[in-house]
Amino acid sequence: MTLSFFDQFMSPTFLGLPLMALALTLPWVLFPAPSARWLNNRLLTLQGWFINRFTQQLLLPLNLGGHKWALMLTSLMIFLITLNMLGLLPYTFTPTTQLSLNMGLAVPLWLATVIIGMRNQPTAALGHLLPEGTPVPLIPILIIIETISLFIRPLALGVRLTANLTAGHPAHCHRATAAFVLLPMMPTVAILTATVLFLLTLLEVAVAMIQAYVFVLLLSLYLQENV
Repeated sequence: MTLSFFDQFMSPTFLGLPLMALALTLPWVLFPAPSARWLNNRLLTLQGWFINRFTQQLLLPLNLGGHKWALMLTSLMIFLITLNMLGLLPYTFTPTTQLSLNMGLAVPLWLATVIIGMRNQPTAALGHLLPEGTPVPLIPILIIIETISLFIRPLALGVRLTANLTAGHPAHCHRATAAFVLLPMMPTVAILTATVLFLLTLLEVAVAMIQAYVFVLLLSLYLQENV
């Protein structure tokens, strides 16, 4: 019984074939395609408004050099939100609970920001490793600390997204099981538990959206340092 709570974090397979590719492809099928009509329907209008507002908010602290990343960062944001939201449905698999997938997204994008900084402004990029006005005896120590913090960034991106999405799912299963078991014995307690479960479900929806936004926001901040 205990293992069943954590089975949802295992990569699903069918006839020995991993279904990770299908889980990653399905969200793109759900997005409404743009229409050639002059007037869009409500869904396309809402989608366009959300994308415009998010892009404006994301590119606000970036200079013109960072605006080239607008399409990729916005697409990544929508993709992560869709994956996280679909993972909240019953009997579904959340790909973003796999650390390997999150690190596969975080490491190349972080490395791209570092390479851009080293190519465009190598002096400023290396200058982040040593704060101005540092005492001479502390220079070697601070360089080592800043270098370690630089290489920890992609790990923090991947682990943050994985941990926040993974932590809520087992607790959600436990609370749902408790409400189901308590219903014939203590209906009042079961109803209170179900009410708390509903409120925490709303919290999980908020966490799924916020973590996708935080992932992309931190990438934009890393990009801001190097463009």
